[in-house]
Amino acid sequence: MGKIVFYEDKNFQGRSYECSNDCTDLHTYFSRCNSIRVESGCFMIYERPNYMGHQYFMKRGEYSDYQRWMGFSSSIRSCRLIPMYRGPYRLRIYEKADYGGHMMEFTDDCPCVSDRFHHRHVYSCNVMNGYWIFYEYPNYRGRQYFLKSGDYRRYRDWCATCAIVGSFRRVTDY
Repeated sequence: MGKIVFYEDKNFQGRSYECSNDCTDLHTYFSRCNSIRVESGCFMIYERPNYMGHQYFMKRGEYSDYQRWMGFSSSIRSCRLIPMYRGPYRLRIYEKADYGGHMMEFTDDCPCVSDRFHHRHVYSCNVMNGYWIFYEYPNYRGRQYFLKSGDYRRYRDWCATCAIVGSFRRVTDY
């Protein structure tokens, strides 16, 4: 089980809401989110309802203001608990949509996709095992995208606005 606490004000002040599972619309519990405490588990939080908009990976820890989780604003409207996973991790990325072009398989984190894959663009991917976070820039920076096991025939399938993937990592911190 996971537990996340959202606070309206910075430094864990103001109205708060505790959550232990997926929530498609947090708006009824608070109007803004300026700090978060993740007491256990891992979560993805989203700036819009129904798991839309900017995504942020949250692991156990304290985030005293939205800039600590690299947030663009204090708008958090949905969250998703990432289930614990203890098996092997496997991911295939492709240089073209529909699994076309050059393919490379990964079982570990990749701090710089272009160094290993020799392409900046990932147009499709297949997550065979585990949970992964794609980042827009190298060294786990920029926009984040949560991927669970499944087929992603186009970058829009993981809610990206473009095909640039700078780095990715496995979700292993629980």
